[in-house]
Amino acid sequence: MGQPAAVGEAIAGARVACLFCQVHDASINELLLEGAEFYVRWDNYPAAKGHVEIVPKRHVESYFDLTEQEAAEAYEITKQAQRMLDAKYHPAGYTIGINEGRAAGRTVDHLHIHLIPRYEGDVADPRGGVRHVLPGTDVDAWGS
Repeated sequence: MGQPAAVGEAIAGARVACLFCQVHDASINELLLEGAEFYVRWDNYPAAKGHVEIVPKRHVESYFDLTEQEAAEAYEITKQAQRMLDAKYHPAGYTIGINEGRAAGRTVDHLHIHLIPRYEGDVADPRGGVRHVLPGTDVDAWGS
């Protein structure tokens, strides 16, 4: 049995309002790469030069809700984006992240994977990397 019409309309309306569901709207998304299931776009508020987002075309909130096929394409298109960014920006490394849930900082309820180029000296002490998203981390206390 299908959904009531009002529920279906509400879901469709939410997807139209979703930034990442408007894949081919050039005023919203500047596409860099596109696959069958995912696309790569510039981040609107980049943390570093070359910061991109890998986004599923299907409206899905959680990384854990991806199909196996989607997860495989996410991996492949992320590698393609990394090669493109390497050629253009020559970063020294990358931070790859997903804000999985509101408690983790997600503000757009559509999965997006951040691929952030990192450069020598972009922070005073990069040790610990993503551990610094929570307070109380002391890399000197970890030992060598």
